[in-house]
Amino acid sequence: MARQSTEEIKKYKKIFDNIKKELSKVVIGQEKVIEGLIRSLVSNGHTLIEGVPGIAKTLIIRALAQTTGCKFSRIQFTVDLLPTDILGLTTYDNRKKSFSVIKGPVFANFIIADEINRASPRTQSALLEAMQERQVTIGKRTYSLDSPFLVMATQNPIESAGVFNLPEAQVDRFLFKIRIFYPSPKEEQQILSNNMTLKKFEDYNIKSITTPAQLIRAQKFVNKIYINQDLEDYIVRIVNATRENDKFKFGKYVEYGASPRASIGMFIAAKADALLQGKNYVTPQNIKRVAHDVLRHRIILNYEGQAENISSDEFIDEVLSKVPIP
Repeated sequence: MARQSTEEIKKYKKIFDNIKKELSKVVIGQEKVIEGLIRSLVSNGHTLIEGVPGIAKTLIIRALAQTTGCKFSRIQFTVDLLPTDILGLTTYDNRKKSFSVIKGPVFANFIIADEINRASPRTQSALLEAMQERQVTIGKRTYSLDSPFLVMATQNPIESAGVFNLPEAQVDRFLFKIRIFYPSPKEEQQILSNNMTLKKFEDYNIKSITTPAQLIRAQKFVNKIYINQDLEDYIVRIVNATRENDKFKFGKYVEYGASPRASIGMFIAAKADALLQGKNYVTPQNIKRVAHDVLRHRIILNYEGQAENISSDEFIDEVLSKVPIP
């Protein structure tokens, strides 16, 4: 049984390594972002990506969908977007003399919610049921969504005009919040020669490395990755430390710490990270590697922290440095 498990781990590691290789055809650099997205895929969790315009947020997600052989939909969020534009609607068919349902773009495996913070809170909340329950209610009927189902949303952090902050209830439904930064000068030179604006996406010939069914099996296999009691305690102590802000230098800038959903997120994400590293057990390094992505959007800064332009990542760095490693 142990040998079979080891063989499966090697198989899945090879699959996800090949996905990274395919993504490198179209995406230059951004290795941490790509690893975070694959990790969220294996964890069966949604991801919020934050970064300035023009640094390939949507391109990375589109390419990832292509490598996994999944159906994907891209929803461009705008201020006039309605919930029915996402979910679908019930309409009357004159020829059939009956009502029928027109399903919206949410009925896909991958949902690219582009610039999600441009839509009104009412429209943003239309994704809540889909993200949490993996189902959608249209009229009086409820429809299950296909598996795997992942929402990968992007948002622009530098604009304040014409944008709406995401409700905290919705932000908490994202397993990860990943930040994407400018490429290095060397990477930017490579981007010039690989110019996406001069080629079609299809020109890069990105291959499908896996299938939806295989992804579902990988998501189930993650649960078999071993984590001992000491590391479970370590996760709980990290999350609990975010609520004990009086013990930390940056704690004075924190209004609310992370919820128990963060503990659950770190638990499954650390297992997924171990699988991607080709291991059948979790180490403290796996937990630390996923901590920022899981915690950064669940730590709420107070007005002083926002005025001082403090980042939740600074507080997380301090917590990780002070919570003893088992």
